[in-house]
Amino acid sequence: MDDYIEIGSKKHVRAAVCMLLGSIVSFAIMYSPQPLISLFSEKYGISPSAASASISLTTIALAVSLLFVPALSGFWGRKKMMSLSLLLTSLFAIVSVLVDSFEYFLVFRLLEGISIAGFPSIAMAYLNEEFSPRTVGRVMGIYVGGTAIGGFFGRIVIGTLTDLFNWQTAMLIMGVISLLFSLWFWRYLPASTHFTSKKVSIAEWVSGIKAGLSSKSLLCMYATGFLLMGVYITVLDYIGYPLTREPYNLSQTVFGFLFVVNLVGTWSSVWFGKMADRYPRRHVVALALAIFVGGSLLTLSPVLALKIAGVAMVAFAFFAGHSVASSWVGILAGRKYKAQASSFYLLFYYSGSSLVGWSGGLFLGRFGWNGLIVYLLVLLGVGVLVSSRTGDRSGLMKNKVSA
Repeated sequence: MDDYIEIGSKKHVRAAVCMLLGSIVSFAIMYSPQPLISLFSEKYGISPSAASASISLTTIALAVSLLFVPALSGFWGRKKMMSLSLLLTSLFAIVSVLVDSFEYFLVFRLLEGISIAGFPSIAMAYLNEEFSPRTVGRVMGIYVGGTAIGGFFGRIVIGTLTDLFNWQTAMLIMGVISLLFSLWFWRYLPASTHFTSKKVSIAEWVSGIKAGLSSKSLLCMYATGFLLMGVYITVLDYIGYPLTREPYNLSQTVFGFLFVVNLVGTWSSVWFGKMADRYPRRHVVALALAIFVGGSLLTLSPVLALKIAGVAMVAFAFFAGHSVASSWVGILAGRKYKAQASSFYLLFYYSGSSLVGWSGGLFLGRFGWNGLIVYLLVLLGVGVLVSSRTGDRSGLMKNKVSA
């Protein structure tokens, strides 16, 4: 009997609202310290790279955890895994601001990275399983939109509340709101009806790991995701240093609203996704990287409006390139190894956020904003070379055909 969730039904409304709230919780908490990085440097007397650990520790923990969480969800169930993820993430966010040192705060940021992994890695599997294949694309759009809204919501709320109170109170309020959203998710998300519990053996897990690393084309795409995310997050992590100081002196509230530029990604990802269906994907990725270069160069301008336009171009290019690269991974891997390849892509993707973000702080501290941009331009050049070497089909696909 066909018991998929259909568009327009009560279950659809509940599921859509819950997935939107789950996305807001995960991505708002993940990126909420981003507007505060320059503030951390001043308050605690630490370097930009040390202050950016409030983001990089979370994303590296998330990246590593993504290799293990899907296997756990296959045993525990989709709804239970996502609900636990959101509840723990919210509780860690609340406790993180009750400690009395930046070091302890970072410990809880690392724990948040581990707990957050239980939502994004499972959400798409739940949507694909529970919604009719005829409508899953529309529902997936709500989820993707929720990730952009979540990141935007977290940055805006934190920036505004920090000006009104202080950063600890701001993050405490964020944690309480997230806990309420998480409880709603746990209570109202429709239970899985197409999920079958399955234990994954160590041998199967290792086999999937090997398969995900066996293709040169896939490795090129992992590297492209690493560089795309790394450069994007580095720009957003450190743009606060020039903008909250002389001659601009933007307040935390005004600076927080700068992150509205991320919403251009909801458009560029769709547009470039359509282009990838018509033109060679390597050319489409190269175009996104070219826009990335232009936006990065524009942030060197002393004119505030041009700096903000540059950040908007960076956000536009990132979401455009990421949408093409992530879908390209699925095509290269084929159906059998798609899950493993997607997990590796996200591993490299969030590792780029951590490693490039941290190393970017070293360049900023030593060479200033101009030196940081030169470093990022070199990485974008590497991205062009790597993505251009990606073939249309991988060894995994060939093996699938010959099997």
